[in-house]
Amino acid sequence: MRRVVVTGMGIVSPLGIGVEHVWRRLIEGESGIAKIRGFDPKDMACKIAGEVPSGPKAEHKLDVSEWISLKDQKKMARFIQLALVAAAEAVEDAGWLPESEADRRATGVMIGSGFGGLGEICDAAIQVHRGSGRRLSPFFVPSTLINLAAAQISIRYGLKGPNHAVMTACATGVHAIGDAARLIQWGDADVMLAGAAEAAVCELGIAAFSASRALSTGFDHAPETASRPWDQDRDGFVMGEGSAVLVLEEYEHARKRGANIHAEVAGYGLSGDASHITAPSDGHEGALRAMRATLRSGKIAVDDVQYVNAHGTSTPLGDDLELEAVERLVGDAAPNVAMSSTKSAVGHLLGAAGAVEAVFSILAVRDGVAPPTLNLDRPSRGSRIDRVPAAAQRRKIRHALSNSFGFGGTNAAIAFRPV
Repeated sequence: MRRVVVTGMGIVSPLGIGVEHVWRRLIEGESGIAKIRGFDPKDMACKIAGEVPSGPKAEHKLDVSEWISLKDQKKMARFIQLALVAAAEAVEDAGWLPESEADRRATGVMIGSGFGGLGEICDAAIQVHRGSGRRLSPFFVPSTLINLAAAQISIRYGLKGPNHAVMTACATGVHAIGDAARLIQWGDADVMLAGAAEAAVCELGIAAFSASRALSTGFDHAPETASRPWDQDRDGFVMGEGSAVLVLEEYEHARKRGANIHAEVAGYGLSGDASHITAPSDGHEGALRAMRATLRSGKIAVDDVQYVNAHGTSTPLGDDLELEAVERLVGDAAPNVAMSSTKSAVGHLLGAAGAVEAVFSILAVRDGVAPPTLNLDRPSRGSRIDRVPAAAQRRKIRHALSNSFGFGGTNAAIAFRPV
């Protein structure tokens, strides 16, 4: 089986734009969660979110016009724009801009999203309801479809290899990266741009998740404290937006061209609960099977996992069940494992969560740092696993495991290691 490595990374997040900038803020314990700025949330039960900061590129903020022409912006929903920005950084980082026809055909794209152009769909529905349907943009359909993120990236860079999109709710990002890695392993491509994007912080998105009582509503006075995985006072997740894209590459291909290799994709596993449309299965048994499949696929010993980037959404039910599943996975090795939830700093990016957290896991391996879990003041239960409260920890990390679980009982885990 061919080996797959990561040679490029790009990120757009509530902590800003740019991998190194975002990583520095994350390990310094900063938060990207604040009162919603994109619309007036006064009539919403939840009034906070992790939005991408607006401003000039030089300040690691987002001004879409610095990346995408005004003409092209009209053809793209916001999630596509975020994906293009993340892809631009990843491509530059990898130093891979294929020029020959053979290289273009050997380079593919797999970008997913949970909701695609949710805000734009909402706006268009209102326009039609008000009797202005004839004035809809002719680009409405291709600007909101989930697969158009991958399409726009492939068009921009002339990439003619496998072109695919994933939509598995909050497991989307991990599935996109893991499935893209398998395409390389099987020889369908030599290089893949893989990741996910989400831009659901809009009136419909916030109202919908508020209606299901999934969002935090008790910390509007101090938004940076609202996302608090494993803490007794957690009351729901905080929605975030953003994108992350990885350049995945066959190892020999990367080595021959002298690419800078960040990490290797060490394993990937997935499973289904067949249990409930929203709640995890008893004991999070499906998550445990996905993690075990990941270790099995990479022939990774349990005691060789030093860091877990948890799904850890800050929901009353899910957090402790995931902790239980990881405890069952690592067994007696638990005291040697650090597990944190970086959603405490950026919120839950839904379909893009796993892609962003893959970047954080790769950087944890690269730098030997476990990023912190913010706001873990009073754990709801004890554990021999160190959940890295408040401050990042220096430690040698041979393997990092990243979990993502989605509605419908879809589970995914991916592992990274140094090369």
